[in-house]
Amino acid sequence: MTFNQLFALANLYILPFWTIMILFPKWNVTKKVMGSYLPFLPLIGAYIYYLIVTTAADPDAAAALANPQLTDIARFFGEEGAAGAGWMHFLVMDLFVGRWIYWQGQEKQVWTIHSLILCLFFGPVGLLSHIITAAVFNKTDEVSDKTNAAVS
Repeated sequence: MTFNQLFALANLYILPFWTIMILFPKWNVTKKVMGSYLPFLPLIGAYIYYLIVTTAADPDAAAALANPQLTDIARFFGEEGAAGAGWMHFLVMDLFVGRWIYWQGQEKQVWTIHSLILCLFFGPVGLLSHIITAAVFNKTDEVSDKTNAAVS
């Protein structure tokens, strides 16, 4: 399998996980699938593959990453395999954070659709969105609790 084929396959692989978290968050299948770490294993395997092949091909680039400078990072990621490793890293970490957002939403009954979509496309922006949304929902819950206590 070529680097490009693996890249394309990984991009397709993640879509069902994001789809079920966004469109079917309460579905038992979603809860079961996202309750497992198994969805991450193929992506981690692809990451390791890209990393090993790339660093074996250019040991000097790998050594430069031990104490990196921005120019070293730019040169390293200029290689197709290194860019693939970086992309797998993004896919794994974004999906992991998306999974965390999903479970936070389930646990705290916080709306997560917008944050999950942002996380899928912009990673940290989705996390920030969820942090803000959760804070607003928590404030709303506190006000509701105080109002209910005052009325009772």
